[in-house]
Amino acid sequence: MKQSYVTHLEAALDGTRYPARQVQTVHEGRPLWVRYDLPAVKAAVSRDDLAHRPHDLWRYRELLPVDDDAAITSLGESMTPLLACPRLGAAVGVPGLLIKDESSLPTGSFKARGMAMAVSMARQFGLTRLAIPTAGNAGGALAAYAARAGMEAFVFMPDDTPVVNRAEAALFGARAFLVDGLINDCGAIVREGAGPMGWFDVSTLKEPYRLEGKKTMGLELAEQLDWTLPDAILYPTGGGTGLVGMWKAFDELEALGWLEDTRRPRMYACQSTGCDPLPRAWAAGERFGQPVEAPATAASGLRVPVACGDFMVLDAVAASGGAALAAPDSEIAGMMALAAESEGISLCPEAAIALAVLRRAVSEGTIEAHERVVLFNTGAAQKYLELIDHPLPRFDKDRMDWDRIRSRGASKD
Repeated sequence: MKQSYVTHLEAALDGTRYPARQVQTVHEGRPLWVRYDLPAVKAAVSRDDLAHRPHDLWRYRELLPVDDDAAITSLGESMTPLLACPRLGAAVGVPGLLIKDESSLPTGSFKARGMAMAVSMARQFGLTRLAIPTAGNAGGALAAYAARAGMEAFVFMPDDTPVVNRAEAALFGARAFLVDGLINDCGAIVREGAGPMGWFDVSTLKEPYRLEGKKTMGLELAEQLDWTLPDAILYPTGGGTGLVGMWKAFDELEALGWLEDTRRPRMYACQSTGCDPLPRAWAAGERFGQPVEAPATAASGLRVPVACGDFMVLDAVAASGGAALAAPDSEIAGMMALAAESEGISLCPEAAIALAVLRRAVSEGTIEAHERVVLFNTGAAQKYLELIDHPLPRFDKDRMDWDRIRSRGASKD
């Protein structure tokens, strides 16, 4: 197959250009964009061509960076469902609410998109040893894709990382370690080990290609909405790769002429009040965030005290007319239960924060009831046993006490 349409890499901070077919990391500690020859892509493929391709991440191959088919590392990244949620939407004030449910991806979260791309590119470049800091799903996703590619993976995670995330990284064969500290402390270990251990750092936005995998969320969303975009997108934001990736996807789709309407959605970066560097920076009118001291949130994927791509997130939010907003952890359990009971959707705690933000935004008039709103569920509730482990009442088979069942059902206690 023809090589990819990548032309070069470009520093997000100041536009410095880097060659595309060499291993690259960051520019002055800040991320790189992957740039494509979009006129050539437009000449080579139309959106109608997609109808004849498998419904997976790789259907957008011309807008992805992998040159070599043999390097593609896949666990079956199928297109994720876009679910109408009228009862849940009515409960939070937006009857037309749609949820893009990423929990059906390999390893149960949206991290599969980024890791499929990062590992495929690492394989193309001949890298064999990868390392990552993680506070949640990224470690297990890297471990799985590294195993698929026959690579070594090293995973460093805070010691309060959810138990399933810890176990899956080890299950997939990674050398996984707990660290007494935050994800930033784990990141420092990965950086310091690059020389003596010879691994490549695949931290969020510390390499260019995880973002390209995450951007497929935006490509899929546009295709699922018949090449239109919603009025608003609410996205649980830790490192911010997904939000930034979607905004990049919308840019590329507009350049290709594939969108029926070029109006963009307002992007809402959603965080917990226990770790909210982006809402703080947004409220202060700043482009860069300041590290949050002693961050605390049960939504482990949002426990990022400061992100190296924070300015990219805030730039996209500003350009879209959206906002960076936060909701308290105290609303997580209620939002998870509301989504599960009303629609049968297992929201992860990060998405529950976004749902709480949505309810607040509607009550304040930031988002209106008639608008088409998409909320991203970035993972499966089942991966957070600490939050869903509820004791069940015991039924005595010898008594058959149906009144007790009725009362339990009514009170749900």
